[in-house]
Amino acid sequence: MKYTKKALAILAAKESGKISSNAIFWDLYYKNKIDEILDDEMVLGNCEELELKFNSIDDNYEYEEGFVCVYDEDFPLINPKVKNKSEKPYLLFYKGDISLLKNINENVAVIGLTDIDDEIRERETAIVKELIEKKIVIVSGLAQGCDTVAHKVCVENEGKTIAILPTPLKKIYPLENKELADEILKKGGLIVSEYYKEVNKEVNKKYETIKRLVERDRLQAMFSKAIILIASYRKGEGDSGSRHAMEAAKKYGVERYVMYNSTKDENNIKFALNKDYINDEEENVKRLVRKSIEEIKNIEKKELIEKKELIEKKVSVEQMVLM
Repeated sequence: MKYTKKALAILAAKESGKISSNAIFWDLYYKNKIDEILDDEMVLGNCEELELKFNSIDDNYEYEEGFVCVYDEDFPLINPKVKNKSEKPYLLFYKGDISLLKNINENVAVIGLTDIDDEIRERETAIVKELIEKKIVIVSGLAQGCDTVAHKVCVENEGKTIAILPTPLKKIYPLENKELADEILKKGGLIVSEYYKEVNKEVNKKYETIKRLVERDRLQAMFSKAIILIASYRKGEGDSGSRHAMEAAKKYGVERYVMYNSTKDENNIKFALNKDYINDEEENVKRLVRKSIEEIKNIEKKELIEKKELIEKKVSVEQMVLM
């Protein structure tokens, strides 16, 4: 497993409860107090335990697996428009090609509802194929329905895709997509998560599970230059989790598109959220049309390009490849 000493220490601090939230981490980070936490006796003890644990696992990894922290060169650039410290990740667990998060200007999120029909599947497939032809990396959440179509079209057409999980890497969710997750890795893709452990059964499991799903959704927007909503119900009318990713994209300045045909979809409840976005000028959401794919390809947000001098400011740490 690949990780740096700094990343291991930060994971140990998280496990020790010394860093209990994203906001607390970033408060300490901006005050240059992270090292004080990492020198804590409990954290150092946890660090040793974690290292022994990782060393005890057989070296049987077919694909690169590891975790990165904000100090590491492999950690992705965080969109500077993410102002809320509670929304900014600082530790990510991954399997596959972590470099797919290196240039966010190559990434586009494709999202939507879980209970799709054949027509939605066909229309989405055509869109994703066009994106792949433009060498765009597809970001999605490995959920059933639209997410599954987005990932499958990639692996079947030599495209690259990133699956962001609301669960630890060892606990693929939903379980039905375990084989799809394996295919993503075989085709040179990436699976990534903020979570090292499953939801604690002693807390409100349902609440925490939903919270993780919403947190996953905001990463889909954060790690993309544009987001495409294939189809979605309104809130309260059915599965509408996609709205969280769309709302995050709006805050982060990520271009938003929706698939919507006014003739076909006007009275289709599965396109109700798409319709609302199109009809609300203040939302500034674009309808996906023929020329949109080329337009999306040409989007380059300067704030999503990590400058060389910023990379050099990251703490230099010795890489440790274990197991």
